[in-house]
Amino acid sequence: MNTFTYIFLIALALSYSVQFWLSRRQSAYVFKHRGQVPAAFTESITLEAHQKAADYTIAKGKLGDIDSVVGLIFLLLLTLGGGISLVFEFWTGFGWSTIMTGITALGSVFFIMSLFELPTSLYQTFVIEEKFGFNKSTVGQFIKDQFLQLALVAVIGLPLLALILWVMQALGNTWWIWTWAILISFSLLMSWLYPTLIAPLFNKFTPLEDGTLKERINQLLERCGFSSNGIFIMDGSKRSGHGNAYFTGMGNNKRIVFFDTLAESLDDDEMEAVLAHELGHFKRKHVIKMLVASSIMSLISLGVLGWLITENWFFTGLGVGVPSNAAALLLFMLVSPAFTTFMTPISAYFQRKFEFEADDFAAEHAQASKLISGLVKLYKENASTLTPDPLFSAFHYSHPPAAIRIAHLEPKL
Repeated sequence: MNTFTYIFLIALALSYSVQFWLSRRQSAYVFKHRGQVPAAFTESITLEAHQKAADYTIAKGKLGDIDSVVGLIFLLLLTLGGGISLVFEFWTGFGWSTIMTGITALGSVFFIMSLFELPTSLYQTFVIEEKFGFNKSTVGQFIKDQFLQLALVAVIGLPLLALILWVMQALGNTWWIWTWAILISFSLLMSWLYPTLIAPLFNKFTPLEDGTLKERINQLLERCGFSSNGIFIMDGSKRSGHGNAYFTGMGNNKRIVFFDTLAESLDDDEMEAVLAHELGHFKRKHVIKMLVASSIMSLISLGVLGWLITENWFFTGLGVGVPSNAAALLLFMLVSPAFTTFMTPISAYFQRKFEFEADDFAAEHAQASKLISGLVKLYKENASTLTPDPLFSAFHYSHPPAAIRIAHLEPKL
């Protein structure tokens, strides 16, 4: 082991220790406040619903801890345990080109990783979600989804990976700049294609029927100066009882999507207010800001990789004896989270800030009272805890906790 091995182990220990500590805090805090509905929600949330949300949060937290332990063991086996070296040695023996060897080696590791994650997904879907009344999926649907995801990775991901490996091999020291341009272009293209090419493979999207709700939504869009390529109801209920709404796509291919479960639980005023919130993200340019931030971080990350790939200690310190471009990519993807854990609360802070701004926008263009009532229904029906640990939520939550968010909206009534 060289110095970088110890640096990696220290970073890993700090990262996972903080994650487990925060998870323990979250479970303890939620359990402590399980017995009483917060004062702000006593008229809208029953004690039974509050306790269900608490139990659901704790159950997911326990599963997350187990998944983290499994992930940590698997990461150490792949790196310091020599797993990556074994995979690359195996495929190198076939005598294929460097790029083909890299693609098959990376594909093999990603496939093995998906197998390791499968038990967690199964337990989450058919035990936890089933226990709390959310699961609507069948075993057949679950298997179909898994194969479809693997097929998409093979059809879309592997050619992209081949292109990146070629760029790394052919374009010298500036490869990381070209790779960054390719990834950004690919991301924008997929964002544009997703609504009409990818999403329909998993769900059915039915245009919203003509009626009062559609008229109100169109009027809201007109007031906000927003154009879309349609308003759709998605059959989310075939997998889950959770409800949501979102915008998808870019440019002239934007869509407004409501889960059918959401459309059944909210009235027209609440649907309009929830949509106004989502519109706020676009009108306040949150999507562009997040895209720019993500692009900058990607460029920095690739620049760091461009330096590490020339350093032998990077490979030997992580259990890889024979350096290669493909191995460098894989190692960087696997170990970088250990070094970036403490950036998570920074990202979460700005995301929560954006949520407040979107709520403000919604209060200006719809009824704040209806946004509050709609949010409360979503918290209840999705079994979102009303009493998260403040430190855990500050570190992880991309949305403000329920009580804080409602308190922010109340002066706008």
